[in-house]
Amino acid sequence: MSTETEPTATDTVTEEQSAEPDPDGDAREAAAEGARDREGHPLVVENLRKTFGGIVAVDDASFSVAEGSLTGLIGPNGAGKSTTFNCITGVHEPTAGRVTFRGEDITGMATHEVAQQGLVRTFQIARELPEMTVLENMMLAPQAQVGERLSYSVLPGLRDRVVRQEEELLERVWEQLEFFEIDHLAEEYAGNLSGGQRKLLEMARALMTDPEMVLLDEPLAGVNPTLEEKLLDRIHELRERGNTFLLVEHDMDVIMDNCEHVIVMHQGSVLAEGTPDQITDDERVVEAYLGGDV
Repeated sequence: MSTETEPTATDTVTEEQSAEPDPDGDAREAAAEGARDREGHPLVVENLRKTFGGIVAVDDASFSVAEGSLTGLIGPNGAGKSTTFNCITGVHEPTAGRVTFRGEDITGMATHEVAQQGLVRTFQIARELPEMTVLENMMLAPQAQVGERLSYSVLPGLRDRVVRQEEELLERVWEQLEFFEIDHLAEEYAGNLSGGQRKLLEMARALMTDPEMVLLDEPLAGVNPTLEEKLLDRIHELRERGNTFLLVEHDMDVIMDNCEHVIVMHQGSVLAEGTPDQITDDERVVEAYLGGDV
């Protein structure tokens, strides 16, 4: 008598199940692929959303910024660029989505907490303290100064530490002022500066926080061609030193001539991204932005 047995229904089902795709495995593989894609991308924005009442300002925007890059962020007025910056840097709390920097979840952090992570931003309209000198504006920027503590400021044994730190900070301030070529304005009240000079001051002040990445919100708006060239030169030099930049700018020549990667936003979402050549050849971008009024 043969000892062989017919395959049971259970055996057949088990074999069929083993041949089916594993959803969890697919999810793990996708996550691993996403992690590989983000290597070398310190800033990652995932499904970011911001609403104001019934108005959707940012609508599930996702993108990342490569290490050491000068990445452009463009789009028509009202596309959600500045609101995206505000959500990333803690000015606004996102309605939904996630922002990570250097692998740390910074979603909803306060602005000063984001800055402590090494991520800072400038604004469309420079926010200097007009009744303080350029030098004083710069000295206020560094974080965690020991002189901010009352005891260190008044007690003789601790006061020396405050003096030493201020001397070190003052040296750094002069280096930044010279780098941006505004050292001759050090004793000038910030409120007396031209628009372009204020932009240079804002950039110099932001760098006093020792950031790894800077978000620039229309830094060239209202800047004359000479100062514009100077500011762009400084940005490229800072890139060579290791800084990363995300730049919002309406001047397409500036974006296309200086950025190696461009992200296009439209109606709160990311419409397209790629190299400048890819963006200018994208019919969706031409229709939504480049072909219309800026």
